Amino acid sequence: MTRIASVKARAFSAPLKHPLWTAHEELHSSSVVLVEVSTDDGLTGIGQVHGAPMKLVCQYVEKLGEVARGMDATAQVPVWEKLMALTSPRPTGMGGRDGLPQPLPRGDRPQIMAAIGGIDSALWDIKGKALGVPVWKLLGGEGKPLFTYATGGYYELDAPLHACAAELEGFVKRGYRAVKLKTAGLSIEKEVERIKATRAAIGNDVLLMLDMNAAYDLEECIRFAHAVEPYGIYWLEEPLHWYLQPADFAVLARNTPIPLAHGEREMTRFTARDFITSGALGFMQFDSTRFAGFTESLRVSHLAEQHGVRIAPHLVPEVHAHLVSAFPRLGFGVESHGGPERDPLWFEMFTERAQVRDGQVHLNDRPGFGFDIDWKAMEKYRV
Repeated sequence: MTRIASVKARAFSAPLKHPLWTAHEELHSSSVVLVEVSTDDGLTGIGQVHGAPMKLVCQYVEKLGEVARGMDATAQVPVWEKLMALTSPRPTGMGGRDGLPQPLPRGDRPQIMAAIGGIDSALWDIKGKALGVPVWKLLGGEGKPLFTYATGGYYELDAPLHACAAELEGFVKRGYRAVKLKTAGLSIEKEVERIKATRAAIGNDVLLMLDMNAAYDLEECIRFAHAVEPYGIYWLEEPLHWYLQPADFAVLARNTPIPLAHGEREMTRFTARDFITSGALGFMQFDSTRFAGFTESLRVSHLAEQHGVRIAPHLVPEVHAHLVSAFPRLGFGVESHGGPERDPLWFEMFTERAQVRDGQVHLNDRPGFGFDIDWKAMEKYRV
């Protein structure tokens, strides 16, 4: 049996050349926590976490790693269930009298779920390496090139209103057949100007999605949706405030023909389930690297497929393309950043990975997730 011998976490952050904004927050850096799980027979798996604060995420990775040490590294579900159980009360859990950490703090759940996800994804990488096959093959996929789209249009406070149009036009010139624009940071009238200019720049044959970062209440979002419908919008992503629930999304869906996309901020399959079964979503975007890991993303994807919801995971194409490969009927594709301006780490951190070109992700045949980290290049970004 291949057993977990050690679990380590390392945090990296690269500054952006210019601060960028979404409708929700200012961005100064591109960051990642890399989780390295080693086994007693010499295998190493890497998981990625995109969560904050990174110091707390790393602390939980190492704490949970101690709980997982000695377990079967190729049995990722029992490991996941054991770690997840620590997030809830249990008999004899007070004070850790059963030999496990006492129930973990409720206030740290986002960081805990991110840490579980990093360990879990590293175990999938190990499982593929132990069996000598890529993860896409473990899942029954074909490993064919998969559709990807590029995200841009982040706000620079002093940039011209229409700067986004030229940026997304550049993505199209690089071969992308779909692009996503950050929106909802300005008035609806100004956003319509940005969207109109972007559609004119990219042409009518390119898919155009809008990412709203949860900027609107229901009434305002219905008004926004009606205003942008003439521009051939493929989906509205995270359209409603964070506290609004599937019932509110269902009302929005009834008031616009534009499909809704959601899921990257959901921490478990259970809240994702409620959005999927509401009938409100056209696209589910659960993110393996934010919450709960690859195992949970696979569970979410199976449920989405059963309800006719297309699967479009959030970023990290070198990981999520494996997942989409297993759902040829409803796997829409994965998200990429069209250039290093928003995500410089991604363009530097690998010596080997799936390639993104001509609007497609090209998986390789290497075992596990098929990527290797350029630790030497990453050292200058070590936190």
